[in-house]
Amino acid sequence: MSHIVIMGAGTGGMPAAYELREALDKEHTITMVNAREYFQFVPSNPWIGVGWRKRADITFPIRPYLERKNIKFVVSPVTKINAENNALELANGNRVEYDYLLITTGPKLAFEEIEGIGPVDGFTQSICTVDHAETAYDAYQKLVENPGPIVVGAVQGASCFGPAYEYAFILDADLRKRKVRDQIPMTYITSEPYIGHLGLGGVGDSKGMMESELRNRHIKWITNAKVTKVEENKMYVAEHNMEGEIIKEHEVAFSYSMMLPAFKGVDAVANVEGLCNPRGFVIVDDHQRSPKYKNIYSAGVCIAIPPVEVTPVPTGTPKTGYMIESMVTAIVHNIEEELQGKEPSHEGTWNAICLADMGDTGAAFVALPQIPPRNVNWFKKGKWVHVAKVAFEKYFMRKMKKGTSEPIYEKYVLKALGINRLKDSDQ
Repeated sequence: MSHIVIMGAGTGGMPAAYELREALDKEHTITMVNAREYFQFVPSNPWIGVGWRKRADITFPIRPYLERKNIKFVVSPVTKINAENNALELANGNRVEYDYLLITTGPKLAFEEIEGIGPVDGFTQSICTVDHAETAYDAYQKLVENPGPIVVGAVQGASCFGPAYEYAFILDADLRKRKVRDQIPMTYITSEPYIGHLGLGGVGDSKGMMESELRNRHIKWITNAKVTKVEENKMYVAEHNMEGEIIKEHEVAFSYSMMLPAFKGVDAVANVEGLCNPRGFVIVDDHQRSPKYKNIYSAGVCIAIPPVEVTPVPTGTPKTGYMIESMVTAIVHNIEEELQGKEPSHEGTWNAICLADMGDTGAAFVALPQIPPRNVNWFKKGKWVHVAKVAFEKYFMRKMKKGTSEPIYEKYVLKALGINRLKDSDQ
């Protein structure tokens, strides 16, 4: 009998627990270790930030749903991974031993890298967690009462640009509904070399379409931007050219700002010698397994993926839902093979699929594979995307409560976008 421990109950960890339980014999024990008692559907946080959702809409208590599937659940932050002795040391003083460890922690938010950013010790908001999104909404309500300039975007080293665009467009839509948009100038500031780069080198005509959308909504932008520091109501930004030289220094005033930070690996993971790259992201081979610790697998935002291309201001590569889903499924099959005495043979699919809400419309893109040249390079906009994202939210929440392990992207999203099931040649 083997003990498989999953560290992190997010959009990678929860499906992994269900898929492992379905794939493995009941004699094997599966344990989920998570710092919080609840699951949160992170893609809905931009809606929380304008009051279109409440915490209860996108969270639920984890324990009853996992235990219903005979999956153990431990609530405590992990303080140390003792990889040499196959054990986790927890903040509550307990120790959890494992035969296989699956790391799906998501990232550490690196607010400390730029003076003055972040909702705790800084002057900007965040929508990276439901707690942050609620704080952002509180500040947003004050803005509506006393209108002033808004700055939204993503700082240098960020790797998840979609939510920044989403939040900018959702803010615009909500302010128009409140009939105060005319009183609130908006600026989008990003480390991307151009609008619509998305950390992917652009997808289809994402540059032209996203620029057009910003213009139509009267949102100014600064690209190739490095945020040097933030003070109360003022952001200092160095704009670079394509050679990486500073061409203009900006002092951008704001009454309200939401800036996505760069990501790092969480401390307990980053501190394991030989497990991670210098940023603390888990190094994995083609089978999602650590080259040094053969019984440690990892999936999702916490793994190391090189940038798609070198950019004048550092940008990271996003890990979208379909990528995470395919990584998790590969890991489940590989652990199953190892338990059968075989070598792992399954690989994740590094393809990017995203539904981005724009408040009253939306944009969808598919990059197969995510690194150019691509077999599929598709970007479309329409109200149907907004509807599709709402439907996807409800479906995913229901799936996590029901405990099913069907592949959402393969079964539904690709079909809805008119793309046939992926073949190995697409990977």
